[in-house]
Amino acid sequence: MAKSPEAFRTIGEVSEWLDTPPHVLRFWESRFPQLKPVKRAGGRRYYRPGDIALLGGIKQLLHDDGVTIRGVQKILQEKGIGHVAGLGSPASAAPDAPPQPLPPEPPPPPAATDPQIESETETETAGHRAAPAAKAKDEADAHARLAALRRALTRLRSLRDRMAAGQAPE
Repeated sequence: MAKSPEAFRTIGEVSEWLDTPPHVLRFWESRFPQLKPVKRAGGRRYYRPGDIALLGGIKQLLHDDGVTIRGVQKILQEKGIGHVAGLGSPASAAPDAPPQPLPPEPPPPPAATDPQIESETETETAGHRAAPAAKAKDEADAHARLAALRRALTRLRSLRDRMAAGQAPE
């Protein structure tokens, strides 16, 4: 006997339905606060149809579209839960009716931005991975920053050793 489309599903059922291991679903819960399965006695998770639709959208973005976790978080913040839930309906894999997506939520208040994070995400468009040329530039920038950090660390170690030996720093 099939469950009703509105029925709650266990993590095992959702895992099988999405073809995603349960530990990945639990990890996604830690990264996406929009995922809020009902937890019953003993900590058992029960996913609502809207949660399942949201998980399907997250999986679509991460696994099929190649979006980063930060990119998915940004899409959720900018476009809302309803948008992401509508992206990945695993209805073709489900024996019963597909879950209904969550209704759209109002946009969150603008968050304070960190200039370092902003500069790191400038090459991403709507959270998607950067083009190969931009990615190569990012990698070159990262290598340059790493080299500068190594030089600074070497300098600091030298100063520490000189001070430990009782010599004046340069």
